[in-house]
Amino acid sequence: MHETDLILTLTGAFAAALVLGWLTHRLRLSPIVGYVLAGIAVGPHTPGYIADKGIADQLAEVGVILLMFGVGLQFHFKELLAVRRVAIPGAIAQIAVATLLGVVATQAFGWELRSGVVFGLAISVASTVVLLRVLSDSGELHQQVGHVAVGWLVVEDLFTVLVLVTLPALFGGDTSEGGPWLALLFALLKVVALVVLTFVIGERVVPKLLGYVAATRSRELFTLAVLVLALGLGVGSAKLFGVSMALGAFLAGMIVGRSEFSLRAASEALPMRDAFAVLFFVSVGMLFDPRFVLEQPALIAVSLAIVLIGKPLAAIAIVLLLRYTSRMALAVGIALAQIGEFSFILATLGRDLKLLPPEAMSTLVATSIFSITLNPLLYRLVPHFAAFRARRLGALHTEAAPASRGSRQGAIVVGWGPVGQTVSRLLAHNGVEPTIIEMNLETVRKLKAEGRKAFYGDANQPDVLAEAGIGRAISLVLSAPTDSLSVETVRRIRELNPNLMVVARCSYLREITALREAGAAAAFSGEGEVALAMTEFILRELGAPHEHIDHERHRVHAELFPEEPSLSRS
Repeated sequence: MHETDLILTLTGAFAAALVLGWLTHRLRLSPIVGYVLAGIAVGPHTPGYIADKGIADQLAEVGVILLMFGVGLQFHFKELLAVRRVAIPGAIAQIAVATLLGVVATQAFGWELRSGVVFGLAISVASTVVLLRVLSDSGELHQQVGHVAVGWLVVEDLFTVLVLVTLPALFGGDTSEGGPWLALLFALLKVVALVVLTFVIGERVVPKLLGYVAATRSRELFTLAVLVLALGLGVGSAKLFGVSMALGAFLAGMIVGRSEFSLRAASEALPMRDAFAVLFFVSVGMLFDPRFVLEQPALIAVSLAIVLIGKPLAAIAIVLLLRYTSRMALAVGIALAQIGEFSFILATLGRDLKLLPPEAMSTLVATSIFSITLNPLLYRLVPHFAAFRARRLGALHTEAAPASRGSRQGAIVVGWGPVGQTVSRLLAHNGVEPTIIEMNLETVRKLKAEGRKAFYGDANQPDVLAEAGIGRAISLVLSAPTDSLSVETVRRIRELNPNLMVVARCSYLREITALREAGAAAAFSGEGEVALAMTEFILRELGAPHEHIDHERHRVHAELFPEEPSLSRS
């Protein structure tokens, strides 16, 4: 690998992904579409710059490892158990239906049976990235629809992991004399051994290791520690147990996710995942020849029909059979009507095992681009369909009603210093139980032991804010002194919840205007409050009457905090 080739490939891939990702975002489409298009733009099938495919594939492998680590990190058995009645049978049945449709469709085009099975499996699983983005944009991620869809997706993720383990055992060409089924049994035994060892040893070692690193208060060391765990367990699983690196990374994510460092790992270390995941989508796009759309339109149309019609109809039927509302059934069905990263991971493995014909990957890329593009647009029609049906039934107040303001949480308090403690105590005395975000691990442990709702993490990170329930909160207090990131923090908070009332603390008067412009309802400066307190003290010591002290205090306050807005502003 030549150093210049590496730099050119990275630069070209990231630049193309940035431009096309930004354009698709402006069009209110998933950036994944832009990243795949970037791969097409720098691939060998289009004119202009051609990136090094070998280098892109190697970097994309890192992206797969970090993607699977992120899935494990965000995997929660509680979420799955809460909706197990619909998510487990629903996901299994939908995967079976989509796989069967894929087999029938590919048989019509002359594919081998095993190729059809692998292809059907690839189009049966939805994209985690796209689904979470669609639900978040619609404000339903933390509602019942979101819980069911995410639980459904968890089952699909677990199924994908199982397929990634079994395919090499069945078709890897390294079967023993007992045949492929004995090889599969041996592979499963190795997986069980890996899981047992990982959880028995990992749950004792990993939290202690991260605790030592966190005690250094170094963000860089913590990020490195998480990356070493993800890549180390991934590579170790492949070398020592002969399983995929993706499985090892998934298990590593589960261990970290079960520790008290899960939020911090997600918010601080996983931006690296996003960067390498972009390269994964770019590498997939490089496989696609745009002429394929003209050469095989029927194959693409059939695949797209399975994803946009077959999968949703199967999901809707299952949800309705389990006696959920029609609005729930339609929302879950359409949210899952797309394919993305896991489809590509399965297809890449199928290609490496020579299970898929050359046209399979191009078909998947085209289907992914079209389905990811159409999915958010289709999901926006769900409320209109629900409202139409409600009008037909004369029950407009039922299914389509938005969440009431009374269902919101109270307040989020960032920081547990003297100011944060005072504000939290005041809120609690007035019937509002605050959620605390704090960067001191020992403080968080103490608060949890006292029965308080507290999270260990950095409030600058959207994942931490989302976990703390910012989507349902009505106010947020930044009780710690501000730093250079505070204005951006306020702006990001307001983007996540435009109706949130943000109250910020800053050190200097000059910071107040910027905080208000960023969206803070009010900002309080330590510098200004000290000036007010000193003014009051000096006047009292000089023997000034109470009325004069009060007048001077209001005058100084008006000078220091001009045009201070009312806290009633949303």
